[in-house]
Amino acid sequence: MVINKKILPKIIVQSKYGDQKFSGSWYRGKHCNFIPNKKNLNSNENFIKDYILKGYLPKQPIINKKSKIIAFGSCFAFHVSQYLASVGCSVLNKKTTNDGNHIIRYGEGMANTFTVIEQLEWIFEKKKIEKNTWYYLPNKEIEQNDDIRKAVYKLISEINVLIITVGLSEVWYNKINNQVFWKAIPADKFDENKHGFRLSSVGENTNNLEKICLLIKKHLPKAKIIFTLSPIPLMATFRPQSCLTANSISKSILRVALDNVITKNYDNAYYFPAYEITKEYFVDPFKEDNRHLKDQYIKEIMEIFIKYYCFDIN
Repeated sequence: MVINKKILPKIIVQSKYGDQKFSGSWYRGKHCNFIPNKKNLNSNENFIKDYILKGYLPKQPIINKKSKIIAFGSCFAFHVSQYLASVGCSVLNKKTTNDGNHIIRYGEGMANTFTVIEQLEWIFEKKKIEKNTWYYLPNKEIEQNDDIRKAVYKLISEINVLIITVGLSEVWYNKINNQVFWKAIPADKFDENKHGFRLSSVGENTNNLEKICLLIKKHLPKAKIIFTLSPIPLMATFRPQSCLTANSISKSILRVALDNVITKNYDNAYYFPAYEITKEYFVDPFKEDNRHLKDQYIKEIMEIFIKYYCFDIN
């Protein structure tokens, strides 16, 4: 048997860490970024910038020590606000202890996009909210009177950077009006006829994120939004499948929704890939519970954030 030894065209990506060879037979488009090999991962001091942050870096840093910041959304927002405060940034979450200021005190428990946009619409546009959906803890329902709303409005109107971390696409909701709960329904208040669980869609989350961008642009025209996807996985799923696969689906929905919004190039919206840094760069990033990030990796993520998204911060 004669083997045809015709030499196919090759694309060679050269770097000081070694050459990579790819087929040159296919048209690759105007923008073609190949996957890094393990040598690049292990040897390249600019790996994060070259292979993860590429395409997302702001033209110039967004945050300095004069910036007034709020970080809210999923529980990962707690680490963001805590670290920024520790390096001298003005983080509203860490300067206010008033129990009534929902988005200030409880914002690190607003893990789904429905709750984030609902809270912003309540603050800025006086949206009326169905009672008995704002449960922060099973025995703690958050108030929503107008005095509290005005106090929150006054505080958040000073903000010029919002860091919003989304974490969940699985949601509990009110079957009667489709309103989504902050977290879930307290066990002693669950009513099968009134309450339900579902997986929200890419379209719904895209719509929520777009509304966030437009609402902030309308009411805080100079403010910037930095979106992140929480790397913290689901603690449990309420779907009839494994938690690990459900987590993959949940995060994928949110990541696609974020991409839908970021690629529209809203002039006030940015993305910081904490999720990709955790999944694609770190090895064994989680503690024994397989959910919470080890302290050294939180620190590393935030050091990357400071390096590329901030200035005048040591």
